[in-house]
Amino acid sequence: MHEDIEKIYAKLVSLETELINLRQGYLVVNKRYSTALKSLQVLTVTSLEAARRAAVAAERAMVSARHCAQAAKAAAVASVIEVAESAAQAAAASAEAAIEAAAAASSSAAAAAAAVAEQAEESSIQASAQAAEATKRAAEAAAEAVKMSNLASESARIAQKGAK
Repeated sequence: MHEDIEKIYAKLVSLETELINLRQGYLVVNKRYSTALKSLQVLTVTSLEAARRAAVAAERAMVSARHCAQAAKAAAVASVIEVAESAAQAAAASAEAAIEAAAAASSSAAAAAAAVAEQAEESSIQASAQAAEATKRAAEAAAEAVKMSNLASESARIAQKGAK
C-alpha cells in the first residue's frame, strides 16, 4: 500500500511538472500570437492607407489628363501643333501614372486581403473592403485618364493634319 501511494505521488509530481511545462509553452505561444496579430493589424491599416493614397493619386492623374486633353484640343484649334503634341504627351504620362496608382492600390488591397485571411477580425475585414473600394476608384480614374489621353492624342493628330 505504501508503495502504491509513492507511485501515485510520483505520478502526481510528473503530471504537475508536465502541467507547468504546458502552461509555460502556452504563455510563449500566446505572446507570439499577440505579436503576430499586432503586426497583421499594422499591415492591414498600412495597406488600406496605401490603397487610399493610390486611389487619390489616380484621381489626380485623371484630372491632369483631362486638363491636358483640353489644352491639346485648344492648341489644335489655334494651330499650335507643338503645344498640342506636348499636351498629348503629358496626358499620356498622366494616364500611365493613373494606371500605376491603380496597380499600387490593387497590391495594397491584396495585402489587406492576405491580412484578413490570417486574422478574421472585424477591423481587418472592414479595412480590406475599404482597400478594395479604393482600388475600384483608382481603376476608374485610370480608365478615365486613358480616355483623356486618347482625346489629347486625337487633338494633336487633328492639329498635325490641319497644318499640312
